[in-house]
Amino acid sequence: RRAFDIEGLGEKQIEFFFADPDLPIRKPADIFTLAARNAANPLKKLENKEGFGAVSVAKLFAAIEARRTIALERFLFALGIRNVGETTAKHLARAYGSWAAFHEAAEKIVAGDGPAREEMDAIDQIGETVIDSIAAYFREPHNRALVDELVAELTVLDAEKPKSDTAIAGKTVVFTGSLEKMTREEAKAQAERLGAKVAGSVSAKTHVVVAGPGAGSKLAKAQALGVQVMTEDEWLALVEAG
Repeated sequence: RRAFDIEGLGEKQIEFFFADPDLPIRKPADIFTLAARNAANPLKKLENKEGFGAVSVAKLFAAIEARRTIALERFLFALGIRNVGETTAKHLARAYGSWAAFHEAAEKIVAGDGPAREEMDAIDQIGETVIDSIAAYFREPHNRALVDELVAELTVLDAEKPKSDTAIAGKTVVFTGSLEKMTREEAKAQAERLGAKVAGSVSAKTHVVVAGPGAGSKLAKAQALGVQVMTEDEWLALVEAG
């Protein structure tokens, strides 16, 4: 139920369905097959069980249907992956854009694909702890089956598409050092709105490093790799010019 927020399906109801032999809910996907299973079992319909009536059952099924379409970031959070909270899920959703892209990356990481792991590690605020948790989650056959069943019942919306007609669209940007005209979070949000990907570390795939006072190892790595380095003023001039 995590992140689905289905009206009429609180802790008491979840406990009931978990123990119910006729219409059990033991896995997340079971929530979304409940109405079909209820219709296929006329002799043991939910409407005939104590505590339920035709009106309450109809409202429950409508609430479930309303949650059948879910944003990517909420879906990633709903999976219950250790160390993937709401904020981390949002960063992953923005970086990969779609469930298919994230799932492919997770599968590659499980298989030991170094570049896929490096790419995820470069995402802002995503580090080894999160990556190890994602790998451990998708390495488990039980979790893989759970996810496949759930995806089959849902429509997972792509993350909001960033702009594609700006000077920084599609570029990977790293901010390092102190920023004087905006906060780090404001700079990241601005870059993402304009179609850039904000990374937390510098790699060969980085396009631009915006370096303020106090920039250290990230600046040095960018210079060693030949990555374009800008001051905050140069960055602002670039984004304001479109």
